Formats: sequence, structure tokens, C-alpha cells
Amino acid sequence: MNELSRGYWCECWTHDLTSRRRPALLASIDAYTAPQADRWVAATLRTIAPSLDPEASDEAWAWLYEGRIETRRALLRSEPCTVSITQDTTRITWTIRPVLFLPLAHRQGTELPHCAYDFKPHATD
Repeated sequence: MNELSRGYWCECWTHDLTSRRRPALLASIDAYTAPQADRWVAATLRTIAPSLDPEASDEAWAWLYEGRIETRRALLRSEPCTVSITQDTTRITWTIRPVLFLPLAHRQGTELPHCAYDFKPHATD
């Protein structure tokens, strides 16, 4: 049997601060190293920072230049991390949590059930 592998589950949420609606999940990824996890947040912040208002942009660059180091250290200690910025009335939050990934079964060398061969794809109109 395959071993469990350590990694990080990363999510990006948005929340409209003027609404009673719950936060919305925008994206998620699985990362297998702390650098890969914090790079995901860093790449996103670098991408959106030029379009943010000055205050939110300052929050983004502050994390990129100062907070990122502490985030990486916390991840290496297997501690969860959160990075948030507020743009106007929208709060964007990235979460990174240490996890154990379960191995998934693969189909190589495995006989598929007979019904798997009954499916015939149809061309779309």
C-alpha cells in the first residue's frame, strides 16, 4: 500500500463585507511543499496588486516583503496560515493548512466493471 504524503491544502475565499452571504470559495490547490504553497499566494498577490486600491496594494506588498517569511516558517512548523487583504468592501483570504494526502487508487492493472464499456460519447451539437 502507498504511504500517506504530507502536504498543504490551499484555498482562496472572498467575502463581501456589506452582505450577509457566506464567503465564496474561488480556488483551491494541493501543494506538496511549503515553498509551493506560499508561492501560490505570492503569485496571486503579485498578479492582482497593481489593480488594487492603494491600501489593499500596500497590504499585499507588505505580506510579499515581510509576512511571507513568517508564513513559510509557520508552514515548516506544520502550522496553518492565513493571508488576507481588503479591497473596498471585499475581503480576500488565502488559507494554507498542513494535511496528509491519502493515496488514490489507480486503474492500471485493474479490470474495469463491464458497464464501463457501455458508455458511448456523443458528439455535441
